[in-house]
Amino acid sequence: MKKWTVPSALFLLCLLFLLPDQGRRIHANAEGDVEDAGNPPKVEEKLGAVPNGLSTDSDVAKREAESMSKKTFRANAEKFEFQAEVSRLMDIIINSLYSNKDIFLRELISNASDALDKIRFLSLTDKEVFGEGDNTKLEIMIKLDKEKKILSIRDRGIGMTKEDLIKNLGTIAKSGTSAFVEKMQTSGDLNLIGQFGVGFYSVYLVADYVEVISKHNDDKQYVWESQADGSFAISEDEWNEPLGRGTEIRLHLREEAGEYLDEYKLKDLVKKYSEFINFPIYLWASKTVDKEVPADEDESGDEEDTSETSTSEEEGEEEKEEEAEKKPKTKKITETTYEWELLNNVKAIWLRNPKEVTDEEYIKFYHLLAKDFSDEKPMAWSHFTAEGDVEFKAVLFVPPRAPHDLYESYYNSNKSNLKLYVRRVFISDEFDELLPKYLNFLKGLVDSDTLPLNVSREMLQQHSSLKTIKKKLIRKALDMIRKIADEDPDESSDKDKKDVDSADEDDKKGQYTKFWNEFGKSIKLGIIEDAANRNRLAKLLRFETSKSDGKLTSLDQYISRMKSGQKDIFYITGTSKEQLEKSPFLERLTKKNYEVIFFTDPVDEYLMQYLMDYEDKKFQNVSKEGLKLGKDSKDKELKESFKELIKWWKSALAKDNVDDVKISNRLADTPCVVVTSKFGWSANMERIMKSQTLTDAAKQSYMRGKRVLEINPRHPIIKELRERVATDPEDESVKQTAQLMYQTALMESGFMLDDPKDFASRIYSSVKTSLNIGPDATVEEEEDAEEVETETDAKEASTTKGETEDLKDEL
Repeated sequence: MKKWTVPSALFLLCLLFLLPDQGRRIHANAEGDVEDAGNPPKVEEKLGAVPNGLSTDSDVAKREAESMSKKTFRANAEKFEFQAEVSRLMDIIINSLYSNKDIFLRELISNASDALDKIRFLSLTDKEVFGEGDNTKLEIMIKLDKEKKILSIRDRGIGMTKEDLIKNLGTIAKSGTSAFVEKMQTSGDLNLIGQFGVGFYSVYLVADYVEVISKHNDDKQYVWESQADGSFAISEDEWNEPLGRGTEIRLHLREEAGEYLDEYKLKDLVKKYSEFINFPIYLWASKTVDKEVPADEDESGDEEDTSETSTSEEEGEEEKEEEAEKKPKTKKITETTYEWELLNNVKAIWLRNPKEVTDEEYIKFYHLLAKDFSDEKPMAWSHFTAEGDVEFKAVLFVPPRAPHDLYESYYNSNKSNLKLYVRRVFISDEFDELLPKYLNFLKGLVDSDTLPLNVSREMLQQHSSLKTIKKKLIRKALDMIRKIADEDPDESSDKDKKDVDSADEDDKKGQYTKFWNEFGKSIKLGIIEDAANRNRLAKLLRFETSKSDGKLTSLDQYISRMKSGQKDIFYITGTSKEQLEKSPFLERLTKKNYEVIFFTDPVDEYLMQYLMDYEDKKFQNVSKEGLKLGKDSKDKELKESFKELIKWWKSALAKDNVDDVKISNRLADTPCVVVTSKFGWSANMERIMKSQTLTDAAKQSYMRGKRVLEINPRHPIIKELRERVATDPEDESVKQTAQLMYQTALMESGFMLDDPKDFASRIYSSVKTSLNIGPDATVEEEEDAEEVETETDAKEASTTKGETEDLKDEL
């Protein structure tokens, strides 16, 4: 036994001496890896990214295998408890804050951007914090491991010490960014993201195990790990390759989160949420390429045998083949390669001075933002910076054409074409608070530095700053639309035209007409919905008139053409311009050279209920009561002479709910018309409401305007009717004529008859009288020929059926 004691002791001593040396070799290898990181492969160097920070060699993979497979804390890790209980944390994140799992990538990229912002800020006073080589490259790198189901996000930011990892990732209430802002708030303006400290925990929406590897300039490299089970662990990193500086987050994805291992899914998410982050974002993406490789020996041997058996007559060809044989034989194969692909190559032009951005850049940016791949350019754009209590930058565009479903789901859709960014991070495009619905056709974005990067759309909607942003956006949007009209040569008169470039004038000619045809209904809806901006929107209204010759006219242009002494703006509503031009309501107005506005859109009826006046001018519907065209000296005489007829006619129409019969001041060639009371529905509005699917006829009766029959005292029919009534007021034929005239006036005035059959009967009676057919004449009764024919048809059908059955029997 003693003879083995001495050799054993010597063996143990040798082991003790060898172990420290092995440790020094490992340390030397780590330092060598750092030096090698400064010389990446050429392809990756050209793209400005180094894969070393996101890759592992076989030894590292072997060391990690046990821990990764079991997803347990490392043996030498120091364990901590979360300051907030995990059940409450997960309930807040999953149920209250994050309804969309995709947001986790936005939060991680935002945190990486924070870290890069911090190190860049520190470098302003201390250039050495950047270090050397790859550490000077401020970038974000994303890499996938589909086999292990690991998603990694790496940045070269400021990194975290051990104390930072405990403090920033162990509690909800505090984050590194918040502490950094508090410390440096007097040193400068930090456009940093994520001051709420909850963004990181969104990783547990898609991952069940998370590792955070971080290296700060003032500390060693540490690994933070947790399964969100109430605890986390931190250990000095002896397994992974040195980062140099920065942080790498590894997400071990859940089974149901496998979609995030798809490169195309990640590309879409980055372009949706983080397209305008101020640092380059790279993805380790696969690429299929064709490659020339040496051909197999068997194939080249076959080619040599073929050349040896060639005949002597083909000596020239043999020489060529011999020369070709001297070159190596190759073949094409397809293989998959990987390289860093830049995902956010769109420049944030709204951060630049508008004077430095060209029209071509705006147009290109619009196509990218709106995902509009047509050749059409936007009608107009507005790029501005708002300062004051709330600071933000915005770019708004008027699209070249309206979407086909713009008004189909106007009140049901929450989606807006205006995107909200906070410090270049996409928050949402479903904010009704940013722009009202009537401006939801505009496309663009708002980027605010004063708004918080809050964790949910619902919480941010309640922020008081949104009201200020909305007010400024509406004003700028309306100014932009007004500018389209101001720059359109068709909109200005000859005296208002200024010297402009002819090419520019041709480009802008007819632009506002195009805008109105596409989005005019939105302006009308704005007048209905937005009382604060009603007058500004009214200036943008366009319509045809009785004097516009088919061109669009504004209210300002109408007022400039008003007759002296005219106090009201005259308009009429109907289904088409052609119908309105023939309306009896315009007869006297046309003769007196008054201009009348034509409103032919159904929404115009609602519009005029809200637009009561403009520039101290009242609107007057010429189909309603209250039309004033100046006083006539013979008015009193006419009223007196037709007093009996008016009284008699009103009594005859009592059952038709006619409120009154009056002498008309609007008719010239028509005997009579039916007008409505000033504040009731017009004939056109009644027609619109009756056509509604879910209309209630009982409730409509309250809104119908009182009907007034206006007669033309100069018309021969009315004069003759007055004489007949004076002679015999009980004459039945006179009563029938009066009733027929009223029903005809109803139709001509745009109303729908309650009893079309009664109207038709009166017309036929009138025709009989004109043809001298007696009122007792009856319709000749029909003979029984139809019944005979019916019996004959039955016999024929029976015969045909029998023949068909006989034919079937023969077959």
